Amino acid sequence: MLLEFRIRNYRSIRDEIVISFVASKDKKLADTHLAPTGIKSLPHVVRSAVVYGPNASGKSTLLHALHYMRAVVAESATIVQPGQPYNVQPFRLDTAYTSQPTEFEITFLLGGVRHQYGFSLTPERIVDEWLLVYRAAKPQQWFRRSFDEKTQSSVYEFSTHLTGPRKLWQETTRPNALFLSTAAQLNSELLGPIFRWLVEQPVYFGAGLSPLPDSTTELLQTEMGKRAVRDFLTSADISISDVLSVPRQGFHQQIMFGPEGPKFSREDREILMPQFVHKTEHGSASFELHEESQGTQRLYALAAPVLDVLKNGRLLIVDELDSSLHPLLVRRLVRMFHQPELNPHGAQLLFTTHDTSLLDRTLFRRDQIWFTEKDRDQSTRLYPLSDFSPRETEAWEKGYLIGRYGAVPFFDEPVSPVQAVG
Repeated sequence: MLLEFRIRNYRSIRDEIVISFVASKDKKLADTHLAPTGIKSLPHVVRSAVVYGPNASGKSTLLHALHYMRAVVAESATIVQPGQPYNVQPFRLDTAYTSQPTEFEITFLLGGVRHQYGFSLTPERIVDEWLLVYRAAKPQQWFRRSFDEKTQSSVYEFSTHLTGPRKLWQETTRPNALFLSTAAQLNSELLGPIFRWLVEQPVYFGAGLSPLPDSTTELLQTEMGKRAVRDFLTSADISISDVLSVPRQGFHQQIMFGPEGPKFSREDREILMPQFVHKTEHGSASFELHEESQGTQRLYALAAPVLDVLKNGRLLIVDELDSSLHPLLVRRLVRMFHQPELNPHGAQLLFTTHDTSLLDRTLFRRDQIWFTEKDRDQSTRLYPLSDFSPRETEAWEKGYLIGRYGAVPFFDEPVSPVQAVG
């Protein structure tokens, strides 16, 4: 369960920004939109958060930063090679920041315990790394790693709470690898679950990208999975009465790269293809996936990851969720996360959108809505709607469009129809 995420000096983000899922004390929609944490100091988190802002304001950067952090955790000790630089991009419009490290920190619940993990890095190395665990009100610092400029090496501080062959893990950790990832690869019983949470919990889809439909088609092979997919589609009010998987003869093509160059292989095999049954009072017909609308195709592809996230209490991150989806379908997806009976394990949704019709007090609380905008230095700012303390009867959509909350594009002068055509 995500509590908050911090980023500093990454792409358009210069100064530290924080997105928090910790719920305010507002009691509105508490029974549906909040999930309990079991922690007295922060009793609830919101089940979803949406980010608004003009183009190039940093919405995608915020989501991609979380995806990038996950990738570094997953790959630094295995895929990244010794001496291999990171493709990390600091804020480039301020010379004071171009040589500074990029910093990420995430706070989350694992087994009912709050964990706070972060690191900073340059293209050449991991500069700092730390882990705090809140088994009591006062946090335990399990480890801290800092780069010493004089010795050009990392200095480690360990807590007695972190047991295991710490010296071996330290000596095995390369300058461009994370200590957490290295220790997890070496079977640390305490750090392994933290590593797996960071790698396995977030599910990310960038702007314009959809998951492959194959995962949803796989669900159709069991009666339970088929029922779940069918219910998912029909609950979205799509006129589909049934979904089938039909075998088709096809081929699987693969490219292998070796010392002698690329090698191509092609394997003929049976492929399962989805078919959608539509019924009316005058008859019925079956359609292939490519014959369905772009919205239905995207919704079908999203079915498997959404159902998996809800089942296992994971975090779904989608840039431009409304792409190819009708606003009512987006509302339906969001409300699935807000229904405790569909979301019993505290799954969370983080997404960006330009659809202002979703700025609705029946769909979101004030602490679920965030905005991004650029300041005069072209650096991204992030702030919640709750900063403005909108009135109970205030129309959020109207307030946003007239610029009350910022985070909207401004034009120097209106464009006439003649100018627009010419």
